[in-house]
This record gives sequence, C-alpha cells and structure tokens, in this order.
Amino acid sequence: MSAAVVEESRVVHVPGETGYKARVKSCVAALLLSFAWRGVLSAFDVPELNFTHRTLENGLAVYAIEEHATPTVAILVWYHVGSKDDPPKRSGFAHLFEHMMFKGTKNTAPETLDRLTEDVGGMNNAFTSDDVTVYHEVVPSHHLERLLWAEADRMGSLIVDDKNFRSEREVVKQEYRQSVDAEPYGRFGEEVLKRSFAVHPYKRTTIGSIPDLDAATLPDVHRFFASHYRPDNATLVVAGDFEPAQLNAWIDQYFAPLEKPSAPLRRVAVKEPPRKKEQRATMRDAAVPLPAFAATFLAPNGRSSDALPLELAVEMLASGESSRLHRMLVYEKGLAQSVEGEADLREDLGLVTFKVVLASGQTTKEVEEVFLSELARFVDTPPSAEELAKAKNRLLSHELRERETNQGKGMALGEAAVLLGDAARVNTDVARLMAITAEEVHEAVKPLLVPQNRLVLEVLPASPEKKGKRK
Repeated sequence: MSAAVVEESRVVHVPGETGYKARVKSCVAALLLSFAWRGVLSAFDVPELNFTHRTLENGLAVYAIEEHATPTVAILVWYHVGSKDDPPKRSGFAHLFEHMMFKGTKNTAPETLDRLTEDVGGMNNAFTSDDVTVYHEVVPSHHLERLLWAEADRMGSLIVDDKNFRSEREVVKQEYRQSVDAEPYGRFGEEVLKRSFAVHPYKRTTIGSIPDLDAATLPDVHRFFASHYRPDNATLVVAGDFEPAQLNAWIDQYFAPLEKPSAPLRRVAVKEPPRKKEQRATMRDAAVPLPAFAATFLAPNGRSSDALPLELAVEMLASGESSRLHRMLVYEKGLAQSVEGEADLREDLGLVTFKVVLASGQTTKEVEEVFLSELARFVDTPPSAEELAKAKNRLLSHELRERETNQGKGMALGEAAVLLGDAARVNTDVARLMAITAEEVHEAVKPLLVPQNRLVLEVLPASPEKKGKRK
C-alpha cells in the first residue's frame, strides 16, 4: 500500500487455508508469475467482475458482486473522507476518527464488530488514506444480515464519550511514535511529503502529528461525524455468497431509513500550483544510519489517461530487483543499499516519488548524478517491448492475486467507483493496461520527469555533537 495509507492491525484471527486447496493456490500463483516472465499473460482474457449498482434515496451508493465459489461474503463501506479533509490544525483527525467508529452506538457496546466477526471465524479491519476511509469485514455468508445491520447502526447512531475518545487518541499517538519516531527514516518520509506540496492538504501525513492530536477535542469528533459520516458520502460494496433479492431487502431495511443531512457536503477545493523550478533541501536526523535522498515529481491524478502509463513507468524504473534504478545503483555500481519508487496517483493530483538509501561510504552527489542520468535516459528513449511486457505482467499478476478473494474483488470495485469515479473501470482498466504502448509511457513521462518539476530532499546522519537531537 502507499505510504499515505494507515491500515489498522486490529484483526486477531483470519482463517487460513491448508492442505490441497492451499497447495493449488500456491501452484496457480507460481504459474502466473512464470507465465508473466514469458509475456504470456498479455494474451489472457481476464474475467470481468459482474456487478450491480443502485443508489438509495438518501444517497447511499450500493454495489454488489454475486459470487458463490465460497460460503463467505465481504462487506465494505467506503466513506469519501480522508486525511485531506482533516480540520485545520487537526492533522491525523480522519485516522483518529476511524478508531472512534469501533466504539459503541445507541444499540451496541464498544468492540461489537469484533464479536460479530472474529467470534464466528471472520475478520474486520479499516484503513484511512488521503481520500477515503474504508471499513471492511469478511464473514461466513449466513452472518451477512447482522453485519449489514451493524454497519448501518454505526453510520446512524455512533456514540463516543470522552473516555473512549481520550484512550483512542493515545493509541493513535503511540502508532505515530512507532511508525514515525521509531523508524530510522520515518521523519525523513514525513518531511518528503510536507515539502512536496506547497498548499494542498496532501502535504499533511495521514497519521498526523502529536501536537495536532493533542489539540483535538470531543466536539471536534462530533462535528466530523455529522459532516462526513452520512449516507450520501458513503458507498456500500458487498461481494460474495448472497441472494440478490435478499441482499437488497436487508439494505432497504437497515440503510434506507438513514436520513440524508440537509447541509451540503464539503470538498477540498485547494489547487496545487505547478512547480516552476527545481527545489532542493537538506535535513539531519540522528536516527538515520546512512545518507539518503528522495526525488518527487508532481503528477496527474488517478483518473487521468496518463495514470496507468505512469504506473508502468515507475514499475520499470524502481519496482523489483530487476528494475533499472535498482540494477544500476545497487547491483552494477554498488552505490546504494536500496531504491524505492511509487506512483501515488490520488484523487486530486498525484506524486511520483523515488527514495534512495546510499551504500556505506558514498556521497549523495555522486549517487544522485547516476540516478538522474538514468531518469534522463528513460525520458529520452521509449522502453523496450520486453521491458514493457514484464512491467505489465507484474501489475496484472498482482491484480489477479488480489481478485482471488471476495474482499479483493470488493476493494477493486470500491476503488473504481469512489476514487476513479467510474465503477466500470474495475474491468476496463485491465484491458487498457494491456493495450498501453511504449510510446504512451514515453509521452507520459516526458513532461513529468523534468528538472523544473523536481524536488530533491537529502537526509544526513546528525553530526556527533548533535546526536540525540532531531531536526
């Protein structure tokens, strides 16, 4: 997942597969990867996800995928609110509120979702990203009704008292300490994001900051719930073993009575200005064992026609040990310990990021020269047919593995419907991916990987006299 996603680790039990079925799935995955390396997958017809869609009078969008291969069902509720919607000076608030949704309602005690899922051999979890907050469960299919009731119940009657609010705030603060303070390059990653956007709230990390979390109040929680957790700002996705008529009846029974608020939904209207010249900065951090640098480039959003070509470009440049940058910097020249790349193409705009951790004894200037020359070579010349086929097959095999489960199917459909604005893209994007040409990839990167659109941030270990202090 992207660095902008905060996934909870609340699940304590997920039933595993053993014996013959597990061996078959393992063999299938191995065959897919074997075919991928030979370019075979590009000729496959990927089965489409057949789904239905309707919208309730209160604005709730409902999508369903009927699939009877296993006696399980996945329920996902996508709220169109993420960390970019955090109130001013309340970074991390959407993530904090995600925790609040597992507290009690007018009809249930705290942690009821755990009892309704884990106690019957299922699971529940949630995640917050820049653009959405998603709650998801997988249960035996004969428990579907009670989960639909529970999701409708917490959408309509959540109760959060001061005790629960304060305890969950401490949990989120501890998550910050673990994922940022305790990670060697945690502060560096936070600073990369902060500097990459001039005005857009994407510059705030999803997990937030401890001062902002401390400033949050219980009335803030109530206002946030009223503003964003409403049926016309939510999308329900159900995938798995169900009877359509019965599913629709339960949805009408539990979700349709929820009222649509009269206040209009608020959307972030801030527009990030284009970069006009290269930006550079250096920071020091006592926790950093080796120097590193990041280069970021502003990019189109996920709905852009350039989105898939850019994902392929980053796949070729920095994903896996055979990628161009990893092969050049790590294997051939021994200049770096690691290379990472990500095309994080969000709802409003995207960010392409490369991070390089230097090998011991190397200087940033020398490594960066090789890094930038490799980017320039990629911009100057379209990728080879073999290189493009391998990148396509890596992305496609990942997508196929994801769609082996009901939850994976539901997640793919929800992303297309909510973030991409077109549920049909859950199917058409696969065909689009396989049809992309080397020239399309080349045309997508030419205006993006240029000096005037580049920010470079270097991090160095703190000098001996400043050990223990972090800037």
